[in-house]
Amino acid sequence: MDHSGRMIVHIDLDTFFVSVERLKDDRLKGKPVAVGGTGDRGVVASCSYEARAFGVHSAMPMRQARILCPELVTVRGDYEHYSHYSNTITEIVKENVPLYEKSSIDEFYIDMTGMDRFFGTYTYMQELRERIIRETGLPISFGLSENKTVSKVATGQAKPNNHMKIDHGVEKSFLAPLPVKKIPMVGEVTGQLLRKMGIVQIKTIQEMPQQVMENILGENGRVIWRKANGIDTSPVEPYSERKSISSEETFESDTIDVSRIRTILMAMTENLAYQLRKEGKLTSVVAVKIRYSDFDTHTKQIRIPYTSTDHTLMRVVKELFDKLYERRVLIRLVGVRLSGLVNGGYQINLLEDAEHTIRLYQEMDHVRKRFGDTVVQRASAMGYKMRRFNPFKGER
Repeated sequence: MDHSGRMIVHIDLDTFFVSVERLKDDRLKGKPVAVGGTGDRGVVASCSYEARAFGVHSAMPMRQARILCPELVTVRGDYEHYSHYSNTITEIVKENVPLYEKSSIDEFYIDMTGMDRFFGTYTYMQELRERIIRETGLPISFGLSENKTVSKVATGQAKPNNHMKIDHGVEKSFLAPLPVKKIPMVGEVTGQLLRKMGIVQIKTIQEMPQQVMENILGENGRVIWRKANGIDTSPVEPYSERKSISSEETFESDTIDVSRIRTILMAMTENLAYQLRKEGKLTSVVAVKIRYSDFDTHTKQIRIPYTSTDHTLMRVVKELFDKLYERRVLIRLVGVRLSGLVNGGYQINLLEDAEHTIRLYQEMDHVRKRFGDTVVQRASAMGYKMRRFNPFKGER
């Protein structure tokens, strides 16, 4: 399939959390700002360009950020507001483009292939960007090229609050002088390894045979080599609120034991939350399902701020079940479904107030990854052994 005629747009909301906070309090404009846990043990989830100039960055302990930047203004993260603005922008995008993928809470890929015959794509995207700014007050940048990788890099180069178009045929020369860390999927560890080998600019990877990169980094080396050369045929995956993970339990004998049912729901929720974090995803819609012994089935769902934390989801599931279970008769089946999934769990998790909470999740997840999904359980979920299942096998 020929991909040279594609028109792929990447849009990204600049310093999203900080920008939302500045809408709420315009005194923050122009000041070094860090959003996250504001206590002594808090962590930076997002920071303004003014703060970055002092060396402050995401995932840094807030106390260290204050030392680097004594004038730093710290703001406690607000899941609800960020989710509201993310959903508002999703609706604007949905109304105005033929195909889009919501890749995280503040990022989208849009496929405008074939639309140039009706109007200039670059001009159209500039107008859409201006509409989002007008209707939300948030700064936004975008990049346009023939593929996802180049468009994402172009967005990064266009920031803050600007846009860039990379014409077909100049992808390699655009990428060549940039540092290797600009390649999507080159994280801190890979970046350090490449720097130790003297690979600093993308141009160096472009000049290397693909096999050499494969020898160094295996399959990832091949993917990074292709991205460095501006080659990316991955499609824009249509975004759907129905994309979900779920778990259900049919009882061997119908039960009215509410305590046992709650324990099972908590275990399901804890396991699903772990699966979200393992896949680097967040959920924005939670549903609980019950089926009575007469097969009468009821489901209740609620939209929530984006999250992947056990304690948040378990509380919501418990509240939904308590509202749903009205008949007080025997139950045959219970289930939990998490939908409206997007990528980006790490940054959102940093909004937890304390380092120890984040570390607890990291340690628990590390143990699960090594010894099995159910080897660590919260007290409220103890006593129920999860069956093995593929939670991402659900609807798309």
